[in-house]
Amino acid sequence: MGLPITLSEIAPRISAGAFILNSGLGKRGADEEAAAGMHGFASGTYPFLGSVPPQQFAKALSTAEIAIGATLLTPFVPTAVAGAALTAFSGGLLGLYLKTPGMRKEGSLAPTEQGLTIAKDSWLLGIGIGLLVRGTVDRESRRVRRAAKVLDKATKRAAKARKRLDG
Repeated sequence: MGLPITLSEIAPRISAGAFILNSGLGKRGADEEAAAGMHGFASGTYPFLGSVPPQQFAKALSTAEIAIGATLLTPFVPTAVAGAALTAFSGGLLGLYLKTPGMRKEGSLAPTEQGLTIAKDSWLLGIGIGLLVRGTVDRESRRVRRAAKVLDKATKRAAKARKRLDG
């Protein structure tokens, strides 16, 4: 039995996985000022995060990024699972972009200078959706191929049985 990924999935998984893993490792030892900055930005858009202490938020964000990066980089993790994790994570990032004032030009999806650093993360959403779809379609394709093989074998057996009965 081979790995649950194909050659065409390796490049997007490596590029997104390495990027996110590196980001998570960089946040691992965030000082109080950096943690407060990350927390302030996130809780401004997602108010429910306001009750989480900044250091705890930074640690949780770091851990989540490391886990998602590792998931993408681990070849035995099914593509649909890795794609779902990346899609959920990048959806949260794009939520920051769409909901935070000053990130987009008025009445447009086009980024402002401040929004450019987050808007570029839209490529993560594209990769996530692509992996999720690819993993789901591949799994269904394998099921169809297995069912076709079973049907083919049953048809051949039935033909042999008919020959024996007729002859």
